[in-house]
Amino acid sequence: MSSNGSPVHLCRPSRRTLLAESALGFGTLALKSLLAAEETSVAAGKLGMLAHHPAQARSIIFLFMSGGPGQTDTFDPKPLLQQLDGQRVPDSIAATVPSIPRSGVSSRLMASPFRFRQYGESGIPVSELFPETAKLVDRLCVVRSLHHRNPVHGPAECLSLTGTAVGDRPSMGSWISWGLGSANSNLPGFITFLSNSTGPAPQRPGWNSGFLPAQFQGTAISGTDSIPWTSMPAADSDQQRQEQLQFLNWMNQEHLLRRGDNTELAARIASFELSFRMQTAAPEAFELSQESTSTQELYGLNDSRTAEFGRHCLMARRLVERGVRCVQLRNGGWDAHGSLESNHRARAAATDLPVAGLLQDLQQRGLLDQTLVVWGGEFGRTPTTEGNVTGFKRGRDHSPAGYSVWMAGGGVEGGQIVGATDELGYVPVERLLTPADLHATLLYALGLDQHQLAFRHRNRDEIPTVLGGHVIGEVFG
Repeated sequence: MSSNGSPVHLCRPSRRTLLAESALGFGTLALKSLLAAEETSVAAGKLGMLAHHPAQARSIIFLFMSGGPGQTDTFDPKPLLQQLDGQRVPDSIAATVPSIPRSGVSSRLMASPFRFRQYGESGIPVSELFPETAKLVDRLCVVRSLHHRNPVHGPAECLSLTGTAVGDRPSMGSWISWGLGSANSNLPGFITFLSNSTGPAPQRPGWNSGFLPAQFQGTAISGTDSIPWTSMPAADSDQQRQEQLQFLNWMNQEHLLRRGDNTELAARIASFELSFRMQTAAPEAFELSQESTSTQELYGLNDSRTAEFGRHCLMARRLVERGVRCVQLRNGGWDAHGSLESNHRARAAATDLPVAGLLQDLQQRGLLDQTLVVWGGEFGRTPTTEGNVTGFKRGRDHSPAGYSVWMAGGGVEGGQIVGATDELGYVPVERLLTPADLHATLLYALGLDQHQLAFRHRNRDEIPTVLGGHVIGEVFG
């Protein structure tokens, strides 16, 4: 702890710590000098300014498919499941899963309604749900052996995005923003977009800062909105607004001095100056009319099915291009307890083209190598039907025991598969991995060591992965 009780890195004091301790330093010459130096570093293409080791990536885009896409319907095909459709789970496999919550082991097996094909030079099989993403499979590293024990949406989403199911810890985006600081002083370091918010409700811990200083929480944006309250009032000039903020900052500083250490108040004070800067930067960043017609079509903005998520994917590219560290795109509605075929077809139709467009656009702009893209949900789905439903109404229950994610860009070696589940897709039988391992890997790609990125909270040195995960080294070749 510092002399005034504010947190510090265990590795070394950072620029961010200096900002937090100065509270209202945004108006000072020293801070302006720091910000100018930071912008110079970004312009020079330097990665990992506060990193613990050389960074593979500067930014991360997390494509979070909320509700649980079925692994055996997307990126983990199971020929035996097709053969045993409608039959009981074989004893040899049933014996390995009795302790898995909501395993559905007493239900009938359900063949995937989707065909798989091998794509690219790597020959990785991809479901017919993703014809556009499949064309880029040689850029993907598909991880098939993620595993945890929580079968409930809310806690599992918290686990996937914060490291624990309780929802009281910082999100990964907040850890990243806190660990690396901002690469653009005019925009938030962490932004999350919410689309198709049907089904399980978005979990606020997924973008909140937990016990980290409040200024590192994510800025949440829904639907077609921009960052709220960033339009300059028509009657105010830039100079008038700056004078207003200087007066407010003086009053708030006096209040903060009387209140003592208060990260929420310090964050609110800092947000005033950031809001002023965003009134210039945010409208430009969110103005998609600047993009060519061909680029907008690449993301599917000309199709009502893909327009919302396509807009968010295009915004993600524009934001990382402008130095935003972490962009999280939450797309809801994948919870297919019934009518799995129509559910997954609709969700894939809304997201496949925009995701492929994002990867292509990042690549052609030279941004993919410095942007880590991650796709996945909070868990997968059982190889069996839920209950005894038949025909087109068949669906699957939640299955956290074994599920898939993929990564691309940011130092990732594409065209490979890491891990494997059993013949029906229940549990990992090769390279068992946890959300903590995935988090450690994401941090590593950004130049952050999970064990050194520590924050003193209630007399305990907290790290992003709680008890520690292991970097999935194969991802980087």
